[in-house]
Amino acid sequence: MEISLSTPALLFPAISLLMLAYTNRFLSVAAVIRGLHGYFKAHPDETIYAQQIAQLRRRVRLIRDMQLFGVLSLLLCTSSMFALFAEQLMLGKLLFCASLVCMIASLTLSLAEIYRSVGALDLQLSDLSSNTQRPDRGAT
Repeated sequence: MEISLSTPALLFPAISLLMLAYTNRFLSVAAVIRGLHGYFKAHPDETIYAQQIAQLRRRVRLIRDMQLFGVLSLLLCTSSMFALFAEQLMLGKLLFCASLVCMIASLTLSLAEIYRSVGALDLQLSDLSSNTQRPDRGAT
């Protein structure tokens, strides 16, 4: 397979957009954690919040790892371009391949984080449904 300097450059927009999306996910999770922190301090006996905090802790770690592999992908992609510029074709191919592997790892972790996110939402929905399914004593 022939690889040119422009081949790794094709990943730059994708990696940039992914990093922006990952940062937004991190910021939204951080805001939820800050909000829950105050509420949990005032109401430590509510177990639903303890479960949510545990889920959020796992999600923060996943987002950290997603970002780590995304940054590694960008660094390897840039190194690949440098190697290709220096006419080191084999090294450039290897670095580009490693960049793709890191991108796959980052995307896989993103899927796992989405799965955890849905789990956290399920916790809230189950709490809501248990509170709304109580029999209404005034209804006929």
